[in-house]
Amino acid sequence: MDRAELGSWLRLLGCPGVGRRAARRVIARLGFPGAVATADPAVLVQLVGEPAATALRSPMPDVEELLERTLEWLDGGRLRAVVALGDLAYSPLLVETADPPLLLYAQGRLDLLRSESVAVVGSRRPTPQGLDTARQLARELSERGWTVVSGLAAGIDGAAHVGGLEGKAGTIAVVGTGLDQVYPRRHVELARRIEAEGLMLSEYPIGTPPLPPNFPQRNRIIAGLARGTLVVEAAMRSGSLITARLAAEAGRDVLAVPGSIRADQSRGCHALIRDGAALVESVDDILAAIQPWAQSDGAGSVASRGGSSETSRSRATGPGCVHAEVPAVDSTSEADPILRALGYDPVDLDTLMARSGHPAADINARLIELEFEGQVARLPGGRYQRRGLG
Repeated sequence: MDRAELGSWLRLLGCPGVGRRAARRVIARLGFPGAVATADPAVLVQLVGEPAATALRSPMPDVEELLERTLEWLDGGRLRAVVALGDLAYSPLLVETADPPLLLYAQGRLDLLRSESVAVVGSRRPTPQGLDTARQLARELSERGWTVVSGLAAGIDGAAHVGGLEGKAGTIAVVGTGLDQVYPRRHVELARRIEAEGLMLSEYPIGTPPLPPNFPQRNRIIAGLARGTLVVEAAMRSGSLITARLAAEAGRDVLAVPGSIRADQSRGCHALIRDGAALVESVDDILAAIQPWAQSDGAGSVASRGGSSETSRSRATGPGCVHAEVPAVDSTSEADPILRALGYDPVDLDTLMARSGHPAADINARLIELEFEGQVARLPGGRYQRRGLG
């Protein structure tokens, strides 16, 4: 994409009053954004309304600054690109969604945009078991040739990206900021690794900060890139359920990992399963749900799927699918590091030491206190388990 073409795209998408729908109408009618400059004014008014049509024909200093900033970003590192809807590199699966982004900023392995992929999302405050499960399933998916897509959020997303990088198929991180920024900051190192070994992706211009409305919007891209969306732990007001709903609306499979009935982080997954999501206990369950629809030609098309199995995907009608409008933070009141390390399944002392980083003597002392408080039960074989919700 040359300077003039990029500038035309930025003018169209950055013009006040021109949203994504209006911009798509312009492209559908005129063919490419550069045609706006010579278009019949009456046609522009018909497509975007009079105020926006006037703005499109007026100087836009902010857009010129953005163009320079974007060109500087493109020149500042390897494997950076701007991909427009219709480019050969654009994801075929994403094209088929109701609201595909018109412009994507990418850094890393651009070929992953056309790879077979599965989205893995979940709680920002997962249990230790949830982190282990997400990483393991993502690694096994990647080892079997499925790219792992997630949102670089804290918790399950981060574990999914790490697992994806541990396999051969890599990972795609779809973020809610410009690619010159990393959010959350704790994932700076992970983002740099994904840039080098996977693919960082965003529809937001260079310089865009982490604004709350951006994150639910980016979820539609996560769901749209993938054959199916797997949820590993989600509270009932979790942003992950937005992704699951968007996947179902796009005709993709929705899958969920069940968990303890005592854990808040499991309730969203259980709601999805009640609504028809495929129950996942192993990577084979994932592949059994999504592989019947995967094409062997590598093009990523789902146009020839035919009828869908209602038992393997969520209808997105239950309580787990219509919720938060901003990035949700799963609610949990846990502050005790030993309780958090326990999770909700039986564990032994060695596991608690590895998870918490505390010495055995301190853990044993705290376990005795928790037993007296009725929050922990001692099991045969030197294992411990939480009682109730703690």
